[in-house]
Amino acid sequence: MQIGVIPVMLLWVCTLSATAQEVDTMKIIGLEEVSVSDSYKRTNHLRSAQPVEIVDETFLSEHFTGNLMHTLQHIPGIHSMNIGSGFSKPVIRGMGFNRISVTENGIKQEGQQWGADHGLEIDAFGVERVMIRKGPASLLYGSDAMGGVIEITHPFPPAENQLFGEAALLGKSVNGTLGGSLMVGLKRNNWYARFRFSEQHFGDYHVPTDTIVYLTQRLPIEKRRLKNTAGFERDASLFSAYRKGHYYANLAVSNAYQKVGFFMGAHGMPDGNRLKDDGDARNIELPYSTVNHLKMTSRQQYMWEESIGFWDIGYQNNHRKELSRFHTHYGTQPPPLTDPDKELEFSLHTFSSSVKWKTFGSEEWEHTVGWDLQYQQNRIAGYSFLVPEYNRLTSGALWLSTWKPGPEFSVSGGLRYDYGRLDAAAFRDPYLEEYLQRLGYSEEEIAGYRWRSYAVDRSFSDFSGSLGVVWNPNEAHLVKVNIGRSFRLPGANELAANGVHHGTFRHEQGDASLDSERGWQVDASYTYERGGIYLSLTPFGSWFGNYIYLQPTGEWSVLPHAGQIYRYSGAQAVFAGAELEFGIDFLRRWNYQVSGEYVYSRNLDEHIPLPFSPPASVRNVLTWERERVHLYAELHSITAQNRESRNEEPTPGTHLWNMGATATVPVAGTEVEITLSAQNLLNTKYFNHLSFYRKVEIPEPGRNFQLFIKVPFNTKIK
Repeated sequence: MQIGVIPVMLLWVCTLSATAQEVDTMKIIGLEEVSVSDSYKRTNHLRSAQPVEIVDETFLSEHFTGNLMHTLQHIPGIHSMNIGSGFSKPVIRGMGFNRISVTENGIKQEGQQWGADHGLEIDAFGVERVMIRKGPASLLYGSDAMGGVIEITHPFPPAENQLFGEAALLGKSVNGTLGGSLMVGLKRNNWYARFRFSEQHFGDYHVPTDTIVYLTQRLPIEKRRLKNTAGFERDASLFSAYRKGHYYANLAVSNAYQKVGFFMGAHGMPDGNRLKDDGDARNIELPYSTVNHLKMTSRQQYMWEESIGFWDIGYQNNHRKELSRFHTHYGTQPPPLTDPDKELEFSLHTFSSSVKWKTFGSEEWEHTVGWDLQYQQNRIAGYSFLVPEYNRLTSGALWLSTWKPGPEFSVSGGLRYDYGRLDAAAFRDPYLEEYLQRLGYSEEEIAGYRWRSYAVDRSFSDFSGSLGVVWNPNEAHLVKVNIGRSFRLPGANELAANGVHHGTFRHEQGDASLDSERGWQVDASYTYERGGIYLSLTPFGSWFGNYIYLQPTGEWSVLPHAGQIYRYSGAQAVFAGAELEFGIDFLRRWNYQVSGEYVYSRNLDEHIPLPFSPPASVRNVLTWERERVHLYAELHSITAQNRESRNEEPTPGTHLWNMGATATVPVAGTEVEITLSAQNLLNTKYFNHLSFYRKVEIPEPGRNFQLFIKVPFNTKIK
């Protein structure tokens, strides 16, 4: 792992903190914590014409699972695309992969998010506040945000000088998770710093079934455990900030490392002999993956009387390996002399820069201009092949203005121009060429396959924009309408991939002639909140003229164990749907909340649904709260998904019961927070339509009891 730099950075920050004696010239106002949270939420709701969800620390603690996306999927419109052993990625209103941006400290998280079997590398223990923008966000965040943004923001520093921190413990029964996190922070005058170290270890997952059926073959699941789904995660992070007068700067350094086994039936063809119980539910065998994500970001900010400017810069290295016992597809391919079991390796270096300047010279007008720049370099290794080496450069300039003639009404609109260039390397496979020659293929057929990847050097550019209205006639009502044009640059996999993707059991092939995705999107929202009653309705719709997806071609691949060729293609597509939330307080301590969501998607060229469309669902939650105790019971109803794309299986509906209780206990001068919860209380067998394991008929985890404990501490200092 590459975390040796973090202790050095922590020592540097602590040394500077000890020597800094200046007094912060900014005014410090003491407010109730709830008041600050409410003001923050309301301010952001009024600023954006898009639906915005503000997720605070209370919500994150109550629904904490050790996985960020599993926590956020309790919000209508947000789904978790599960990838088996602890991996998951975000889906917003049916859009995922490179259409959703996850940002932290102003910089977009960059990894291998193009793949269905790659997740996010973010320490869930360290996330204390999240802002979610549903719908097109390309204007502010670039082309990869056409489906929405999950923005992780750092908490506000304490007002007084103090040494503070927290210890957290996590235990889960479904896979024997044992996890913990320790955070230590310091606020002294102008300086603020916090360091966190987290670790989780888990064993093989329990599932409510004894067998699975894959391609008509029934395979045993001994002891109802998915063999080789154990793993561990180790994270370290540092955040430091300095503020004096009108100047502010921060530095964030983090490293996330994961090592997780692949269930034998989800990485290549299942084998009953390899699924036999070995008596150890926590060992990690081949095949398995490792991923290390190093990230360093910084913000420089200065405020004048009528404007503010800031510069965000970042560097990331996402290093992923997939290891599997060497197996050749050709018979002519010898094992590598070094690392013979290294099947795939990706090393992605990303350099990011974002400069923005905002002016607010009058009460009615606010203007923002900005320029974003990103450069990526991806290098590969291993005896298998899917995505070639590539370099990618993207740049975009934006302008956004808001007119607010009064406190009850505002109009905002803007434009953005993006340019991108992808340079992917060619790859000739001599082993495949020799293999085809031995099988007697013609020279013409061999010529079409020997180049597993042709050189791609293409440039893309386009405009995106939005226009929105916010009407807030009084504190009870809030109406928003937003229309936007967005586009997305094709990814390297969509242009240049060519090979067997073991995680999806098919030959995936890019198309170097693909154009950018372009679409029009509209969304609206109405919110009512008064007297213990809350109501929110957010309908949306989208049309795309060139939506990129994997299309089965009907061509049989000559690559062994590959089956049919799936080629990235563009088509006209539509998305539509809505989210609904209703809540009411009654009998002083009780609250009932119901929330639902629905997404409709369709490929207009082929007249079929788009893949990975989430089914409709409804959550009914009844809570009781008194002083330091909070109890809830939840019924999560998921409808059947019979609108499946080609080569997707229909997924039956289900009803899941969840319960939980949180108690705050005063101990030794601090407030210990204890949360005990139960998911899938009835041990129901069900499938997640978005799951990586759905294709091999593996149900979601069974009954899970979870204990989460947080112990905060703080000591005032001079």
